Amino acid sequence: MSFGDPNNPYGPPQGQGQGQQPGYGYPQQAPQGVPPQQGYGYPAAPPISPYGPGGYPQGPAKMPGMMTAARVLLFIIGGLQIVVGVIAAIAIGAASSAVDDSDAATGLAGLGFAIVAVLLAFAGLAIFLGVRFSKGGTAIRVITIIYASLMIVGSLGNFAQGEPSGVFGGVISLAISGVILASMIGSQASAWFNRPRY
Repeated sequence: MSFGDPNNPYGPPQGQGQGQQPGYGYPQQAPQGVPPQQGYGYPAAPPISPYGPGGYPQGPAKMPGMMTAARVLLFIIGGLQIVVGVIAAIAIGAASSAVDDSDAATGLAGLGFAIVAVLLAFAGLAIFLGVRFSKGGTAIRVITIIYASLMIVGSLGNFAQGEPSGVFGGVISLAISGVILASMIGSQASAWFNRPRY
């Protein structure tokens, strides 16, 4: 077998000269506009897609700043409500033991303890909502909006009493609940709570 033999598997294909064979001899230059190919190393990483599994948008990977602020405020409100509830329960218990056991005093003490129980329930709800912000969905967002709205109504009730302590507490409660409500109705909240969870 010679180099020009048409049956030679190691020879050039028929009709091509020795300098025109692709893949033989020294590397050929790539045509213009084609990047040079490298045969060694790791392959290039695939392009990053803004879509997650299933082709749906992933949404934000990290909790937005407004959501973090609302979460911290929920924890603060919950803690303050627990402190106020415990102090009120102690005061009601001390006042009811100091007075006689009349029906009116017992009824007022029962009403006071019922209000404390409602206050502690709201404190527990605030802390629960704050904990669920990281994994919660649309239901957590809706409940937080309702919670902030009820806090605004309570703050306006404090203003209606006209007492200096009620007005001061109403201003603080109104400011905190306003921030929580504003953060829940924004586009960041929609993107965060509607993000897919896998």
